[in-house]
Amino acid sequence: MVKAIRIHAPGGPEVLKYEDVEVPAPGPGEVLLQQKACGLNYIDVYHRMGAYPLPYPAAIGMEGMGVVEAVGGGVEAFKPGDRVAYADMPPGAYAEARIMPWHRLVKLPDSIDDRTAAAMMLQGMTVEYLIRRTFKVQKGDTVLFHAAAGGVGLIACQWLNHIGATVIGTVGSDEKAELAKAHGCDHTINYREENFVERVKELTDGKGVPVVYDSVGKDTFEGSLDCLKPRGMMVLFGAASGPAPSIDPNLLNKKGCLYLTRPSLMVYNKERAELEACASALFEVVTSGKVKIEVNQTYPLSETAQAHRDLEARKTTGSTVLLP
Repeated sequence: MVKAIRIHAPGGPEVLKYEDVEVPAPGPGEVLLQQKACGLNYIDVYHRMGAYPLPYPAAIGMEGMGVVEAVGGGVEAFKPGDRVAYADMPPGAYAEARIMPWHRLVKLPDSIDDRTAAAMMLQGMTVEYLIRRTFKVQKGDTVLFHAAAGGVGLIACQWLNHIGATVIGTVGSDEKAELAKAHGCDHTINYREENFVERVKELTDGKGVPVVYDSVGKDTFEGSLDCLKPRGMMVLFGAASGPAPSIDPNLLNKKGCLYLTRPSLMVYNKERAELEACASALFEVVTSGKVKIEVNQTYPLSETAQAHRDLEARKTTGSTVLLP
């Protein structure tokens, strides 16, 4: 038996139960992992609340790092003792040990430590597909990135800065503004004190930006569209404030023939080759020092409920790791 977090019904952080569970031997194509660290992400909140329904009792957690303990039949890419990481289906990262399909794992470079690995996979690979594949940001582009002091935001600010883009980031406090600036954000907008649409227009001489990256959803969606230049792209990749409103497609025409996409990491990394290329690009910018992963909070796995409360209250910055 090992300890794991399970939910038996959707709800608030109180539904997260720290329980004993059995972990079977790995079957064909599977790997048994002894987990060293687990990442905390907003998709975990969506699973907990039932926005993305799971069969109950449900395991949650999409990101982790561990050591291979055993492999099932047909697994040749990994062997016991390998350090691996993942950010993928099926959920179940909140556990001391778990089974994962081998083809969703990647081997870790020795230069990346356990906690950094657990904190970087989902957020870092999300940044990779957003800025290199969803909208390929070029040197000299100006982009708007919401929640710039969050885990994804801090990685994005650094990576975009490395590319040579100008980053405008929204934040919720002066402290978060300083944090974002320290990680490559050129201009910060405290959305509690400023109208971010007006400020973006001011910073771009009224032109707007070619792309907006929005993980906030309901509270920022319409304003984000108004920040785009003609034929700009709205990249909606989350809903921290709630689902974005439904819109008439004609609105995109009226606002300048805009593009709107709702991408996800799982689709962008569906093929093994895509996953490997994405992870490789992330490992390169991290090991080179161009992007630093900030693990600003750690919690014992038994205190996962409190970690969720702090995440939803926007008390966290950078990345958060749960320790089994």
